[in-house]
Amino acid sequence: MENRNKEIVEAFIHELFTKGDLDAVDRYVHPDCVVHDPPVPDAPSGAEGFRRAAAMFRQALPDWHSDLLQLVAEGDTVVERFRASGTHTGGPLMGVPATGRTLVLDGINIFRIEDGRIVERWGRLDQLGLLRQLGLVPD
Repeated sequence: MENRNKEIVEAFIHELFTKGDLDAVDRYVHPDCVVHDPPVPDAPSGAEGFRRAAAMFRQALPDWHSDLLQLVAEGDTVVERFRASGTHTGGPLMGVPATGRTLVLDGINIFRIEDGRIVERWGRLDQLGLLRQLGLVPD
């Protein structure tokens, strides 16, 4: 079960954030998923928040991808540590026009899997680091 749950999380992250397939939300996330920490400001709760976050990053950083650094599973819980990055050549990100720079976002997600779908997510993203890279917060 734990290996299967890890495969689900890895496939979901790869398809949604690296390939940019917004329909991955429908395949991997339960419609009533509880998201305890929205992935981006003002994101709707639940599965739709994932879709909005992926669309926002993909629009601003067309080559956005997420690299898996660590994946740990115990029972129905999978912890993912990642580093995502992309070149800010698309539209604005958090109100900042394209900078042409590579932006990096580190984070940790905790997913709970039930019947092959993500039903809960907790997460911590280095939002301060991202804001610094965008010039919105001084170093």
